[in-house]
Amino acid sequence: MNQPEVIMIGLGYIGLPTAALIAQNKTYVHGVDVNPLVVETINAGKIHIVEPELDEAVSEAVSQGYLKADTKPVAADTYLIVVPTPFKDKNEPDISFVESATRAIIPLLKKGDLYIIESTSPVGTTEKMMKLIYEERPELKNKLNIAYCPERVLPGNVMHELVHNDRVIGGIDQKSTEKAAAFYSQFIKGALHKTNARTAEMCKLVENSSRDVQIAFANELSLICDKAGINVWELIELANKHPRVNILQPGCGVGGHCIAVDPYFIVADYPMESQIIGKAREINNYKSFWCAEKVQNAKLEFQLQHGRKPTIALMGLAFKPNIDDLRESPAKYIVQKVLQNANNEEYYIVEPNIDSHKVFKLTNYQDAVNNADIIVFLVAHKEFHNVKILESKMILDFCGVTNE
Repeated sequence: MNQPEVIMIGLGYIGLPTAALIAQNKTYVHGVDVNPLVVETINAGKIHIVEPELDEAVSEAVSQGYLKADTKPVAADTYLIVVPTPFKDKNEPDISFVESATRAIIPLLKKGDLYIIESTSPVGTTEKMMKLIYEERPELKNKLNIAYCPERVLPGNVMHELVHNDRVIGGIDQKSTEKAAAFYSQFIKGALHKTNARTAEMCKLVENSSRDVQIAFANELSLICDKAGINVWELIELANKHPRVNILQPGCGVGGHCIAVDPYFIVADYPMESQIIGKAREINNYKSFWCAEKVQNAKLEFQLQHGRKPTIALMGLAFKPNIDDLRESPAKYIVQKVLQNANNEEYYIVEPNIDSHKVFKLTNYQDAVNNADIIVFLVAHKEFHNVKILESKMILDFCGVTNE
């Protein structure tokens, strides 16, 4: 492979598609991942995640020599940090992955290089990393271009959205912003909105917090309607006939690696100010607990009525419909909670988007529906919408599959 132009640190759900997209533009990309198995898979032209069109893009980029993976970075002109930012105790963001990725490339940096963080980060992280770089390499002070550019893509449609979505680009100074914008403009067709690093960091967090608050409103309504004996799906449909009302659909909580996580980045740093944002997180977390309790109650009710233990189908594990991503999934949490309370009932666990799971034994969705006394819809996967269910079955629908 030729001298790489771009180093991509982190080859997960965002890093790998981004690396493939850049490589498709005939740019040499050196991808870095701590997992040797991921590196091996990619170098064989294959992928370790499910994402439409990604397999072709990676296969093509690798076979043409534009993409190579390794466990260590090498020198280039542009460095992208696309690693996870998990949590420490008490929902505090942990930027140690971003920091260790940055430390790995500090010795390789030279004057004029471009360093970009895409990982979701607390406000001020880009400046922190800049300080770290300049402490280790004082001779490079003010000679690097450092920027923050969050992704905003939807799993299942990443390859399209990476190209067509607008991007917010925030440098630590004007020169860095321009340099980062010039880099992205090579392969992004969406508009590039220039700002500073702190605003770009906050922008990413605010986008997902806004969604979380809106979902919390819908989930709170579902709790109220359950007590009031009102069909929440019908209620929302009617309320949304108002020209200025647009209530989202309730679910069994909020999942994914963004909406369920990003608000905590704000709450951790600004606890007094983020009252609604913090409360929305509580409501959406509580909704999952509430759903698990509902299953427990249905189980006991069935036992009292029929004098035997029910068989139960738990439909869906992913954090949203029609994908294989189980990260931060409320459905997975509910299944775990229900199984913890299990008392020799038979359970059928269904997730049509994955073949097998390390913890759960999976069942075909039609078999599960046929064999179960109680059917619990946790995720509105397309397969579940037209499934035939006998009237004698008890249904708990937490995602609106049966209200169509």
